Amino acid sequence: MLFEGFTLETREANGQRLRLRRGGKGPPLLLLHGNPQTHMMWHPVAPALARRFTVVCPDLRGYGFSSAPPPSADHAAYAKRAMAEDMVALMRGLGFPRFRLVGHDRGARVAHRLALDHPEAVERLCVMDIVPTLHHFEHADMRFGLGYYHWFWLAQPHDRPERMILRDVEDWFDIHTSREPKDRGFFHPEARADYLAALREPGTVAAICEDYRAAASIDLEHDRESRAAGIRIRCPLLALWGARGKVGEWYEPLAVWRDYAAGEVTGGAVASGHYLPEEAPEEVLRRLDGFL
Repeated sequence: MLFEGFTLETREANGQRLRLRRGGKGPPLLLLHGNPQTHMMWHPVAPALARRFTVVCPDLRGYGFSSAPPPSADHAAYAKRAMAEDMVALMRGLGFPRFRLVGHDRGARVAHRLALDHPEAVERLCVMDIVPTLHHFEHADMRFGLGYYHWFWLAQPHDRPERMILRDVEDWFDIHTSREPKDRGFFHPEARADYLAALREPGTVAAICEDYRAAASIDLEHDRESRAAGIRIRCPLLALWGARGKVGEWYEPLAVWRDYAAGEVTGGAVASGHYLPEEAPEEVLRRLDGFL
C-alpha cells in the first residue's frame, strides 16, 4: 500500500480545490511534484520523511485531481506566482505559515517562485533536476532545443498540442517520460495509473500546456522583475539533479543556483535519470536527511 498512514483529502486554498495526501508528525514539509505526474511521485520517500515531519503532498493546480482553470490569453492562471500562492494558502490553512519545501521538475519551479515571493514562509528549499526557468531560456541553444523540445511544443497556441496529445494520452505519456529509455514498468503501477487517470480528466492536458505557455511568457516577466529588484532566494538551498539527465550535462547547476540565491547553496548529482525520488529514493532520502 502506497502512502501508508497518510490521509487523502481535498481542501480549498486560494480559490482552488487541491487534492493532497498528508501524514506524519513534526515540522511541516511540503513536497511539490512535476509534469506529467501527481503527488503520487513522492510515494517512495514520503513515508520515511513522515517519521520526522508532517508531510503534505498536494496536486498542483491543473495537475492530478486539483482544479484546472481554463486556458487564457495571458496564461496568468498558470503563472508560477499563482501556483505558489495556492501552496502558501494551503499550508496556512493547515496551520503551517512556515515550512520546509521540496520540489521536483515543474514543482521545483513553483517552489523557486514561492521562495522569492514568500521568503518568510520557507525555512529550507530543495529543488530537483532544474535550473531556473530564466537561465534555461537565456542560455538556450541547439542542445536545449532538441533535448527539451517539449518546452517549445507544449507552449504552442491552444489547442494545437492538446489535440495531438489527446489522440493517445498513454502513448504521449510514455514518450514524454522517456528522456532516458524506460519501459512501462518503470513507474509503480498505482502511481502510473494515477498519472494516466489524471491526464484523462477534462482540462488536465490543457492545463499542462498552459503551464509551459506561462513559463515562456508571464513567468519570464516575473523572473526578470525579481532579478532587476535584486530578489534572491534567502533560505538554505539544496540542488539535486540526475546524473543520467541533462541538467548536469548542460550546466554547472550549483554555480547557476548561486547566482539566484543569497544564502548557502549545496547539492550534487544523484545516481538516477530525471525522476530522482522514484529512481533513487534511498539516495534522495540521505541527501534530504542531511539537509532538512
